[in-house]
Amino acid sequence: MKGAIAILLIGAGGATGGCVTVNAPDKPIEINLNVKIDQEVVYRLDGEAKSLIQDNPGIF
Repeated sequence: MKGAIAILLIGAGGATGGCVTVNAPDKPIEINLNVKIDQEVVYRLDGEAKSLIQDNPGIF
């Protein structure tokens, strides 16, 4: 009998618990991304290729 009363009290306490409401915002959500991308290209030429390019600048 005591167990049934305890269950009823717990159930009644849960029924009177708070209510949570979720509303959509009036304004759209804005996400600002400040991204900076740097790229560095490093190249090395063979000494023979370097002299070939310097001797023939119109090759490329």
